[in-house]
Amino acid sequence: MSYKKLDIWQEAREVVIGIHKMSMKLPKFEIYEEGSQIRRSSKSVKSNIVEGYGRRRYKQEYIKFITYALASNDETLDHLETLFETESLEDVELFQTLHFKIEKLGKKINNFLASIEKNHQSPK
Repeated sequence: MSYKKLDIWQEAREVVIGIHKMSMKLPKFEIYEEGSQIRRSSKSVKSNIVEGYGRRRYKQEYIKFITYALASNDETLDHLETLFETESLEDVELFQTLHFKIEKLGKKINNFLASIEKNHQSPK
């Protein structure tokens, strides 16, 4: 199995694409400020899922990187809310769509993490 088959990776990929497209339409000054931050944090979610998967033989390493992915997802949500609250992101529908996707991803990552903590056994 590849990390690309993980539901959380696929959803993280969708979030990265949505965030990237949204951030490039922000006011010019914000593209390089909060826009840059939200792009990096959303990409970090996906990258940490990949790195954790690569270390899946080692339970504590797997848990650590999936935890990082969850934290980066929370950071992404915070950046999105900041952009909306400061009115740099004015599209209410886009905000709500991205917010929903990020929250949904966070729940799935949290469930995935709980599953690893409960069931994952290192190969012999």
